[in-house]
Amino acid sequence: MKFRGRVLSVVLGASIMALAACGGGNSSEPTANDGGTTGGDNSNETPTEEVEEVEEAELPSGTLQIRGSDTMVNLGQALAEYYMDNVNEGAGLAVTGGGSGTGITALINNDVDIAQSSRAIKEEEIELAAENGVDVHEFVVGQDGVAVAVNPENPITEMTIGQLKDIFTGVVTDWSELGWEDGGEISVYSRQSNSGTYVFFNEVVMDTEDFGAGAKFMPGTSAIKEAIEQEVNAIGYIGVGYVDDNVTALEVALDENSEYFSPLDKANVASGDYPVARPLFFYTNGSPEGLVLHYLTWVLQDADATAQVEATGFFEIGAYQEDNKKVYSDLGIDW
Repeated sequence: MKFRGRVLSVVLGASIMALAACGGGNSSEPTANDGGTTGGDNSNETPTEEVEEVEEAELPSGTLQIRGSDTMVNLGQALAEYYMDNVNEGAGLAVTGGGSGTGITALINNDVDIAQSSRAIKEEEIELAAENGVDVHEFVVGQDGVAVAVNPENPITEMTIGQLKDIFTGVVTDWSELGWEDGGEISVYSRQSNSGTYVFFNEVVMDTEDFGAGAKFMPGTSAIKEAIEQEVNAIGYIGVGYVDDNVTALEVALDENSEYFSPLDKANVASGDYPVARPLFFYTNGSPEGLVLHYLTWVLQDADATAQVEATGFFEIGAYQEDNKKVYSDLGIDW
């Protein structure tokens, strides 16, 4: 689907009147005589063309407040900027981070139009929102392979889920226990508890067990990445969109008898083979309408929006699009 901001309608109209010749009068133009009469009962009307320009198609205008996932903040800003610059110049979209929990709390308090979240909203959060008169609806806008990152000087390039769990829960504390004899003590970095990535990683990798005593909790993904770049013995988890040549994304397997997969391969994430992958969410208050609906539909359906998702290092919606279509249908919104 392509979204356009201008519609031009051209209506052609013509009326041709037949001349009734009277006597010898066969001129195509009416001619006056001494008695003030014309050579026929009707004057000839030349064909006319009417061009009607329809005013610019009214796109919804106004401002939207979008808040939440720190992992998604670059993605959200890229989508918003493209939309404002190329799709709807009358819209003002403000995108800020702070963590998925921060965005969901703001939605519960009716302080934002859209919450961005890298984790699914919890049942208790939905109930709390309902108590505040907020009717929450969920949409998947992309996918992310959460990368477990180490310093490029680290010779270890793959781990199982069990090994990762042991590192982050503090069971394994030295790289020599994993085969890197000169690695020294493992320096563990995590997001803070208001982060959707924290919740997701804690559930999927750590079985909700507590982090080890030496773990350092950082306010944002960029802070974790910077620490890994600076510390040879560091390890942490970041959104795949943050991976570059300054960090190494480990290949991960479910167990030692399973195949290892990289989060950097789109096919691994889309197929579910990479075991630390997740959907990325937009949450709205009530059935989307006006500017929220126009922006949301563009994000979900337009090829330019998908290009922004992939340009920021994430992956397209894929099979989750069927869930989005069902939500639209349940809300009585045309897809």
